[in-house]
Amino acid sequence: MTIERDELGFDAPAPLGHPGRLGLPEGREVGPGVGQSLPDFALPDQHGRLLRFHEDRASARAVVVFFRSAVW
Repeated sequence: MTIERDELGFDAPAPLGHPGRLGLPEGREVGPGVGQSLPDFALPDQHGRLLRFHEDRASARAVVVFFRSAVW
């Protein structure tokens, strides 16, 4: 297996021309900017209970990290 590094410095087992390695189209929104508030969302916890981001943290500050996953 050959690992190739793209122009952003990411390594992946897929070749550089693979569709999974393409970025988003020009001008496409990618989410809130640094310092902007996130919209409310809900996700299940490890027990399957639905957690609402704004409601369940009771106005406490939070850090949300978006991680660019590997190409599988």
